[in-house]
Amino acid sequence: MPLSEAENEVKVVTQRLALLHLAFSKTLVEEYGWERGKELILRSIKRYGGYVAERTKRGHQSLPRYGFWERREGKPSLCELGKIMVEMEEPELGSLYCLIDPAKTMVADPSKKLIHTRCMILGDDECGFETVPTTEEEREGFSKDRDWSRIDPIIGDYVRKRRG
Repeated sequence: MPLSEAENEVKVVTQRLALLHLAFSKTLVEEYGWERGKELILRSIKRYGGYVAERTKRGHQSLPRYGFWERREGKPSLCELGKIMVEMEEPELGSLYCLIDPAKTMVADPSKKLIHTRCMILGDDECGFETVPTTEEEREGFSKDRDWSRIDPIIGDYVRKRRG
C-alpha cells in the first residue's frame, strides 16, 4: 500500500477514535450531568493513559508515525483528532481527550507531566508541548482521582471557565 494511502487510513481511524471519544463523553455528561460526567471521563482518560504508558514501556509505539498529524509545509502541523473536535464544536469534551498526554507521562513517572503550551482544540493554530515537573498536590490529586484536569493548565483553565 503506498504511503499516502496508508496515511489516509490512519487519518480515518484517528477520526473514528475522536468520534468515539465524543460519543462516550456526551453520553456520560447527558446521563450524569457535567461534574459527574467529567469525573468519569477523567477516570477513563487516566486508565487509557495507563494502558498507553504500559504498552510504550513494553516497546510498542505510542502514536502512529504517519497520518496522525497533517504535516503542512511552512505551516503548523494539525492533529487529526483535534480537527474533528473543532469540526464537531466540542472544545470542552474534546480537550478532555487531550489529557491523555499528562496522564500517560504521569502513570509512567509521577514526577513529571507532558502538558500543552498550545492546543488547537482550544483555538490555537497548532498543539505545542512541554514536559515539566509535577507538584505533590498534582500527584496526590491524580492518584486519588480528584479533578486532575488542572494538571494541564491550558486545558484545566479553559474547561473551568467554560463550564465553571
